[in-house]
Amino acid sequence: MAYIFLDESGDLGFKEKSSNWFIFTIVLTNNHRKIEKVIKNIRKGLSKKYKLKELHAYHSNAVTKHKMLKKLSELEDLKVLCIILNKKKVYIDLQNQKNHLYGYTANILLDRLHNKNIIKTNEPISLYIDQKDTKKSIRENFEKYLKDNLKKRGNNGKIEIRIKPSHTEKCLQAVDFVSWAIFRKYEKNDYEYYEDIKDKIIEENILFS
Repeated sequence: MAYIFLDESGDLGFKEKSSNWFIFTIVLTNNHRKIEKVIKNIRKGLSKKYKLKELHAYHSNAVTKHKMLKKLSELEDLKVLCIILNKKKVYIDLQNQKNHLYGYTANILLDRLHNKNIIKTNEPISLYIDQKDTKKSIRENFEKYLKDNLKKRGNNGKIEIRIKPSHTEKCLQAVDFVSWAIFRKYEKNDYEYYEDIKDKIIEENILFS
């Protein structure tokens, strides 16, 4: 069973104050329990003041960020793939179709799993995606779009797609830290946290370069 956790960093706005980059990040593992254990241990070490119901990179201090990323980098079978969207190069028509752009970018990233033979065509997939949109119809369309495209690539194993709030899924909280670290590299030219996890990144491509 391939467990895939997908999250993003940045925003899909195209205004002056919007981010320059938008990043989709996948963390792939065959043993999600080890990631959950990392989250549990990190939370256990926090003072009561910081023990929120979920961990977020943005709201965590530097010590917690480094500890999280270094612990994740020690997991042997953990793999990271990311697509970096250069928003300055996005076509105008796509800028006005954000849901389509979101699905299109996520689909390209999932496509890399097959192109690099990271997952087998008959391997069961359990894909978890951080829930950003509250509209049920948009979530269902996105789920169907990804599942249909996975099947088109020849994946004949069981495919489960679960779009969940990150506070209900510890592994999505872990991806948040990884994606945030990569985002800092591009948005702020800050490699401090990226260095902690870079050895686990097997795919890092810029879209619309």
